[in-house]
Amino acid sequence: MGLFAFFAFSVLLAILSLLVRNKFMTRIFMLLFSATQIILTVYAWKNIGKTELIYFTFNYAGVLLMSVLAFLILPVAYHSFIYVTDDDTRKYSIYHSSLIALITFMTGAYLANNMTVLWIFVEATTLAVAALIYHDRTEIALEATWKYVFICSTGIALAYLGILFLGFIYGRDDAASLSFEDLSGMINRVNPLYLKIAFLFVLVGFSTKMGLFPMHTVTIDAHSVAPPPISALISTTLMNVGFIAIFRVYTLFASSPILGFMNNALILSGVLSLLIAAGYMLKAKHIKRMLAYSSLENMGLVAIALGIGGHAYYGALLLLVLHSLVKSGLFFQMGQLHRVLHTFKLDESGKYMNAYPAGALVLITGMILILAFPPSGMFLAEFFIFKGMIFQGRWILAVIVMVLISFIIYAMSTRILHIVYSEPKEYTMQLPPGKVNPAETITQFLFFAVVIVLCFVQPPFLAEIINKSFFMLPN
Repeated sequence: MGLFAFFAFSVLLAILSLLVRNKFMTRIFMLLFSATQIILTVYAWKNIGKTELIYFTFNYAGVLLMSVLAFLILPVAYHSFIYVTDDDTRKYSIYHSSLIALITFMTGAYLANNMTVLWIFVEATTLAVAALIYHDRTEIALEATWKYVFICSTGIALAYLGILFLGFIYGRDDAASLSFEDLSGMINRVNPLYLKIAFLFVLVGFSTKMGLFPMHTVTIDAHSVAPPPISALISTTLMNVGFIAIFRVYTLFASSPILGFMNNALILSGVLSLLIAAGYMLKAKHIKRMLAYSSLENMGLVAIALGIGGHAYYGALLLLVLHSLVKSGLFFQMGQLHRVLHTFKLDESGKYMNAYPAGALVLITGMILILAFPPSGMFLAEFFIFKGMIFQGRWILAVIVMVLISFIIYAMSTRILHIVYSEPKEYTMQLPPGKVNPAETITQFLFFAVVIVLCFVQPPFLAEIINKSFFMLPN
């Protein structure tokens, strides 16, 4: 009963973090939780395929994404300690209690084998992350928090309508079990219209978490005000929660007649996500929003890859893993950049190389990796995606994606290089550059090193778990 022990201990630590108003003890609770999360991940690898507590299964894709979360958790805790170090004990406790709750809910979503349970955990992440977005207690933070809660709740409600349409699979005299295993045996006997409606509601609803068009705006606004360590989670592991929710339903319906319909919907959503990311990045004036649009681009590529299938399947999951590492590193750096330059506004930023060389090197390296230039492992992931397009003869789609990515490369590279080397366009801040310990960049360079190594070496265990995640899907 390893999963039961994890949930029980996580709830206990979240409550203790909230009630015990002592910073030292709160840090201890957070570190204990981090260790518990890592231990559960090791346990999950040893028990892949096993079901616990009826509603949770250590499935391949879920365990892979949970491993990414476990890899990030200690760096997130470390940078969180730095970010909230000057807060009063009340804010300090609420922050870490909410962070423990968020990570616990994401873990439950990764492993849920029942549509209703998955929906509950995804909705729970909304409540936990809302408290973290509002951490700084500013008017802008309050506005972004309410937007996040409202739009996410709307999206989750739409996803619930999709679940209701899944209920039409059963006759009136049946006890409706919405476990993915039970549903898979009945899909081919269902009216395809119900399946199409259910998938559209699920895609639109959970796109609030994955950050896809048409509900992408919620994550963009949240990034502008959330603490950088939380932005790192929103833009990576929380988006992975949205992916796993859509992926589970896609896998469930893949053997039905609506496979082509789902593929077209995913490709359309992905292309529109790329289009919006390219357009807004060309006029981005806020550094964290620019990174948020970069996440929109990458989730768009993942959606396209899922819709293409074949070789692109591998590229989709590999891109999720590597994007999580690179984007987390960049958002961690945003916290340091703000302490040095005292701003997130592009026009007020500049000469970062002079003020903080280690941080500037993180930005340049992260830019190369996130834009999928060799030796970035993301280059390999995008290679598989384009390989899938070409093998299927989707030349027009490949050209459109390449053109949009070119705009994104131009937009991000010019802005990052401006921050690093150019003079600020506006001098509104009179404060001298802040001081940051270069040792804080170690976690970022560690993530980047992993991404570079994975461009040249694909460990057998990684390739195996990615391939097994898609073994039920048509090639």
